[in-house]
Amino acid sequence: MTPEDLVEIEAIKRVKYRYTRCLDQKLWDEIGECFTADAVAAYSGGAYSFEGRDAIVDFLRRSMGAETFHSSHRMHQPEIDLISPTTARGIWALEDTVIETQWQITIRGAAFYNDEYVKDNGQWRISRTGYRRSFEELQPRAEVTGLRLTASWWATDGRSELPAG
Repeated sequence: MTPEDLVEIEAIKRVKYRYTRCLDQKLWDEIGECFTADAVAAYSGGAYSFEGRDAIVDFLRRSMGAETFHSSHRMHQPEIDLISPTTARGIWALEDTVIETQWQITIRGAAFYNDEYVKDNGQWRISRTGYRRSFEELQPRAEVTGLRLTASWWATDGRSELPAG
């Protein structure tokens, strides 16, 4: 592996990190820039499959766009292989938490993403993405005495409602 390869791998990591940041912050226009126009996504073992950047972004917006939907996606342990100067593959460990206050549930899970990347006009983009769950669990929030959401990017501008100590 050359120093130039390491620079390319770092650029690929940045596009995946950007994807998860945009997902959690609901930056739908910006997340679209992470994909090639003809990208393919197969989430949850293929239960939710989409072809084309617009279809992927539309699904993400519809399924995760509500202000009552709070998510945290953390990517770990990237295994990235450069296949050619303009193509690459990657495997990522995912840990995610979703708090849905409208339905009063918390979802926690883990998965492994399998991605393909294309370098398009000097920019790495995701051409294929998807994950298969290692596990997923659902917890009703109403059953946890005293549990409440005290900060939200949208409802409280990210500020905690707890008094300063």
